[in-house]
Amino acid sequence: MAVSKCTRLNGPLIKQMLDSVDSVLFDCDGVIWRGDQAIPGAPDVINLLKKNGKKVFFVTNNSTKTRKMYADKMALMGFNATEDEVFGTAYCSAMYLKHVSRLQGKVYLIGSNAMRKELEKVGIQQTGVGPDPISGVQIDWANVPLDPEVKAVVVGFDEHFSYMKLNRALQYLNNPDCLLVGTNTDTRLPLEGGKAVPGTGCILKAVETAAQRQAQTVGKPNHFMYDCVASQFGLDRTRCLMVGDRLDTDILLGSNCGLKTLLTLTGVSTVADAEAHQESGCPKRLGMVPDYYVESIAELLPALQG
Repeated sequence: MAVSKCTRLNGPLIKQMLDSVDSVLFDCDGVIWRGDQAIPGAPDVINLLKKNGKKVFFVTNNSTKTRKMYADKMALMGFNATEDEVFGTAYCSAMYLKHVSRLQGKVYLIGSNAMRKELEKVGIQQTGVGPDPISGVQIDWANVPLDPEVKAVVVGFDEHFSYMKLNRALQYLNNPDCLLVGTNTDTRLPLEGGKAVPGTGCILKAVETAAQRQAQTVGKPNHFMYDCVASQFGLDRTRCLMVGDRLDTDILLGSNCGLKTLLTLTGVSTVADAEAHQESGCPKRLGMVPDYYVESIAELLPALQG
């Protein structure tokens, strides 16, 4: 389909685009739901795509839930979704350590119980989840007890992140053979009403700065998240669509992997943001320009019902 980038998707073009893909990857928050409420029409879109023979997957940078927790949440909202269709950064981090790094040892985990569960499911033990209170003075901090079996520091979202956790990560990473893996680099988590809280990227940047190391990240826009899905389900990237609400994660992932991209305006990014990237002429920013955009994925419904 030879169309210009950032095209408003409507009318016959919707069916034409859907006919050109076999698989659809959806971001979650801001795309198919907001908070605990499904985007109106989103469950019908997902269910009809599957009924029409499309493969559907859910790719999220959120590391605070297991695949099962996501599948259970979607079931309550009326989505026809299974655990093996969910690819969150908790699961993808475990896949990266198991199959790419081939980690032999434990993980020092700055993260959630969901991350702990996904790591343990593939046989990787961890230490670090939960609060880590500080005591003593600086020389004590520099000589904090370390688990000799730890071979990687993994950083995800951690509501208990603290100076001592940062220090402990630094002490592990003083060993150049210790890996540093981050779930994602999102610096802010947008909330309803225009509010936001700090995201995993802030925690990861603190660890990188202290350790003077750069992490390998597994979440969007890194191609590893798509590779996780493609390797398990044999996807053809030329017949895949990535649907998201963020240009710097969702749309850039699609561009990085050669997928068609669709921006929905029910979340973070706007058409004005996309047009600014398009007009910049900067190669990296051009990767954040979607092929198409819609107000909401509910606009796909007529073509799917037809």
